[in-house]
Amino acid sequence: MKGMVVSGEVRIEGTRVAVWSVVSDVDRWAKIIKGVKQIEVIACPTVGISGLRWKETRLLFDKPETVEKRVTESTEQEFFTTRAEQDGFLFTATLRLTDQGSGVLLTSSHRTAPQTMAARWRSLPLFLFKGLIRKALLEDLTDIKEAVKGSL
Repeated sequence: MKGMVVSGEVRIEGTRVAVWSVVSDVDRWAKIIKGVKQIEVIACPTVGISGLRWKETRLLFDKPETVEKRVTESTEQEFFTTRAEQDGFLFTATLRLTDQGSGVLLTSSHRTAPQTMAARWRSLPLFLFKGLIRKALLEDLTDIKEAVKGSL
């Protein structure tokens, strides 16, 4: 399996500046995204967000799971891509802002790719969880939308 990709999008009434302000402030995610239980920033760049590293804890199947993430690429007010590795899997995610009428289309795309033979075997039933993963992703985007709305 080369990997599973799950994506979703939400339209947000607001400016790129307002949306970027919320999505790039990872330190606040535990306060605005219900699925995120704790954020611990490990390394913060002096300019921009490329190089930002943090530990993110979420509840998965009623059990807290923590993964270390880092921003590998970004363009201010356009997108950023994160990378995380755990249990033989590589997880990459991109949040992208696109102008759409008087608002912004916020798109999130997540790729899960097994990197070891053991992970390849564990990845076989992943497609069964694709709907749950997409639902969680859309809930995160909706929480971001509400945070932007509350900041305007």
